[in-house]
Amino acid sequence: MSGHDHSKHTAQQPDVLSAANTCLDKGQRCIAHCLVSFTEGDTSLADCAMKVHEMQEICGAFSYLLAANSSYIKEYSVICEKVCKDCAKECRKHEQHHECKACAEACDDIVAAIDLHLV
Repeated sequence: MSGHDHSKHTAQQPDVLSAANTCLDKGQRCIAHCLVSFTEGDTSLADCAMKVHEMQEICGAFSYLLAANSSYIKEYSVICEKVCKDCAKECRKHEQHHECKACAEACDDIVAAIDLHLV
């Protein structure tokens, strides 16, 4: 198989993929923070946790599509961008929490990466 073309094995949108994976990481940390707050009896982060959980599912699928160089990347980026904007908006309400602020910033970063590379 010496003639096998490995260039197709590399993500064609590495910056967007990196932003999606960072968003997933920051989102996991944000949800973990929310869960600790819940166990302490504070449910003020419930809406934040729901938006972050939703973002996690969308960004997880988007990350896979990017890694696989799917033909659906451009179309899927539209929903990813919307969900990440909504997540950032909710997380910004709790910016005093480091995890929420970092998640909002990661969401802003993926929106910027989508706008730069896919729109």
